[in-house]
Amino acid sequence: MPIKSQAQRRKFAELLVAGKISPEVYERWNRGAGSKELPERVKPKAKSKTKRKTTAKAKPKRKTSSRTTKKKSNRAR
Repeated sequence: MPIKSQAQRRKFAELLVAGKISPEVYERWNRGAGSKELPERVKPKAKSKTKRKTTAKAKPKRKTSSRTTKKKSNRAR
């Protein structure tokens, strides 16, 4: 499978210099691309979604517990 972009070509060259791939592998992949003008990247980078700042909503007030609930919790003990 040939190299499809300039970024891939740079990555393979980096791996070749680091000794992680052999020169034959690099040449095989690079030869497949030929001398064509390659795009910088195959797919454009995904744009990050910007988060909207929301205003703080007022929390609803909690009702105070009635005495009957407190009595039930005391009986459960």
